[in-house]
Amino acid sequence: MAIWIALLAALFATALASVASAQSAQTDLVKRGDYLANGILTCANCHSPKGPPAAVAGKDYSGGLSWDEPPFKVTAPNITPDKDTGIGSWTDAQIKTVMRSGIRPNGVHVAMIMPTGFYHIMTDRDLDAVVAYLRTLKPVSNKVAEPVYKMPQLEHVIPGGEKPFTEGMMSDKLKKGFYLVTIAHCMECHTPMEKGVRLWGSRLGAGGFEFPGPWGVSVSRNITSSKAKGISAWTDDDIKRAITAGISKDGSKLKPPMGYQYYATLTPDDLDAVVAYLRTVPPVE
Repeated sequence: MAIWIALLAALFATALASVASAQSAQTDLVKRGDYLANGILTCANCHSPKGPPAAVAGKDYSGGLSWDEPPFKVTAPNITPDKDTGIGSWTDAQIKTVMRSGIRPNGVHVAMIMPTGFYHIMTDRDLDAVVAYLRTLKPVSNKVAEPVYKMPQLEHVIPGGEKPFTEGMMSDKLKKGFYLVTIAHCMECHTPMEKGVRLWGSRLGAGGFEFPGPWGVSVSRNITSSKAKGISAWTDDDIKRAITAGISKDGSKLKPPMGYQYYATLTPDDLDAVVAYLRTVPPVE
């Protein structure tokens, strides 16, 4: 009898340890998702309602900015777990599909303002982490206007970012930097387009997009390694200050929609990797 009791006790202890380990892993995944969603992915920059200067308290991720452009008229949707107006009824696989391919559960491609073309590169773990974090959000009932698509919606996938990276690739500083700059969709604003085509080959990082808003009109700058027009003459600290504090090399304040308040959460290692990669972007005058 004593042997059976000891055996049952050992099995029970093993089961408890297994549950604790699974809970710990899930907690770590949610923390990673929090770091990504509220940091480098800048999800709340579009998906949270704004009432200047900041997001409306208590309604994070319940729908946000609107755009009425030639290709579409859309409002960033509610991505809280609300089942009626958010994504509470979506499966994990459906959330991952819309992030990696832009295809919603109804088979329709999301508006191209959603940078899904920059998320093809996301590691499986990071994708799982974002989904795990979104599941923890408070459900908020807020129905946004239905999207209006005025033309077929396309994805602009950056060369080198077509397939998911592996965790092993993160040990290479330059690859990690490219990964982070890509999921941050930096080149969405900093690479110009011509006739609807992103100029990856000739103008990567050259800047020039105009962004009108309450702040006036901001223009994305050249972030290539050009000495005259880009950031080659900037120190690493200059670049880091611009990314995380929104202060340019000359001390002037950068304007939105640059998400420096989100990038301020980057770890030192991640920030170093981002700067290391930006140093390799070919110069464009």
